Amino acid sequence: MTIPLSRGVQPQAAGRCSVLRSMWRALAPLATMVLGLSLLACSDKPVSFNAIDITGADYAKNLSWTDAKGQAHQLSDFKGQVSLVFFGYTQCPDVCPTSMADMKAIKTSLGELGALVQVVFVSVDPARDSHAVLDDYVANFGPGFWGVSPPIDELKALAKDFHVFYQRVNGPTPTSYTMEHTAGYYIYDKNSRLRLFARFGSSQEAMMADIKTLLNQH
Repeated sequence: MTIPLSRGVQPQAAGRCSVLRSMWRALAPLATMVLGLSLLACSDKPVSFNAIDITGADYAKNLSWTDAKGQAHQLSDFKGQVSLVFFGYTQCPDVCPTSMADMKAIKTSLGELGALVQVVFVSVDPARDSHAVLDDYVANFGPGFWGVSPPIDELKALAKDFHVFYQRVNGPTPTSYTMEHTAGYYIYDKNSRLRLFARFGSSQEAMMADIKTLLNQH
């Protein structure tokens, strides 16, 4: 007598299919999540900048100062914003005013985002750059510009920490000297972490692109 295979096999096969369907329903969300993470990992490209990327550098981490009113400030006050630190002096004939004018133009071009950009101008000539002189100087470039005039001893330590060079060059009179100094921006992200160094002469377009990238990061 021949026994129909369909009658003996169908219940068992149906049972296996039922189990497999249940397992798939349970595992489908996990599989979807794993696939999504895999695709995200494959598509997430490293961020590139125009300026020199110095993320993780063990210098230029801290900057604090006291303003003309005796109020204390530090870079961490600007969390949620991008900060740029520049060393110069108010009687600088070309590099400093050009750099500050570039930043004013960049902040203006950024529109509403410009308010999220803070520029800190640190004087390497505190003998002539008093708090009042610096306040008047940075006011020429609009809001979001800060002037810092550290005492001589503090300036030396600050320059060492930031790897900044400065040197007095005597002129024809005791008060007509100039200052050679490192020219460039130390750029901090929205968490007040040092990220970039932009050399003097960097284009406004390149700096603005980097600033936008940092503003868009979490």
